[in-house]
Amino acid sequence: MIIDPLSLKLFVTIVEEGTIAAAAEREHIAASAVSKRISELEDTFHTQLLRRTNKGVVPTDAGITLLQLARGVLHDLNNITLQIREYASGVRGHVRLSANISAINQFLPSEIREFMNTHPQVHVHLEANISEAIVNAVAENAADIGIVTMGAYRHDLEYLPYHTDRLIVITPKEHPLASRRSITLSETLDYDFVGLPVGSAVHNQLLRAAHELDRTPKLRIQVNSFDALCLMVEAGLGIGIVPQGAAKPYFKGLRIRSIILDEPWADRDLKICVRSLEALPTAAKLLVEHLRKKG
Repeated sequence: MIIDPLSLKLFVTIVEEGTIAAAAEREHIAASAVSKRISELEDTFHTQLLRRTNKGVVPTDAGITLLQLARGVLHDLNNITLQIREYASGVRGHVRLSANISAINQFLPSEIREFMNTHPQVHVHLEANISEAIVNAVAENAADIGIVTMGAYRHDLEYLPYHTDRLIVITPKEHPLASRRSITLSETLDYDFVGLPVGSAVHNQLLRAAHELDRTPKLRIQVNSFDALCLMVEAGLGIGIVPQGAAKPYFKGLRIRSIILDEPWADRDLKICVRSLEALPTAAKLLVEHLRKKG
């Protein structure tokens, strides 16, 4: 059986884009040619891979399995191309790193800079995401390395120590709680919150802890980053819970206050996750070793 890598690439693109037309536009190929390639794939496997809906196309169960396998195959083929071509350019490795915003805001900029100074032949592609999505990306071979805040995540990955951080409460300077040195979660729940995205580790922890108190946080607005959260807090839209290291750069420039969050769950463990440390490409393994030394 001969499977054309281009057909696999087009199949992955269709699933990611949701329509054949969008996939054809992204890959600069006629939509009819894309449809023909997918039909040939389905004939090859003797099974339906995509299901047409009024909103586009979605993968069947067989299609979902092919998506995961195809990503791995295409990544391996891409690695072959990159590693051979990069001898000429001096770049001899490519690492896909997916990390949550806690790690990106607090630790990764300096650590990646040091790594790339030591290994100029390695290219690091960094993508920000929530921890739940990161572990899925690593498991599905859409990322080589993930950095997550530990929670109830997949058990089919390897987790390695990285850093710890601490959550704090931030308020506007004129807020009724601004004069407090420390505070429990229950004392904050009568006030409006500026929240982080659904699925983020901080958001999930806030909901779990509030649920244990039979309370629900009053989320007035939700944002996608710590800097946006700090700006919304300064504007008086609510209080927020953030990692101390991530909020620290904003204390001088913004009219916000920090309060110690007196909760056992305020101390958090960040972990490196991989499918298999032994099976990692050399460049990715070097990056993992570097990050572990910094943790």
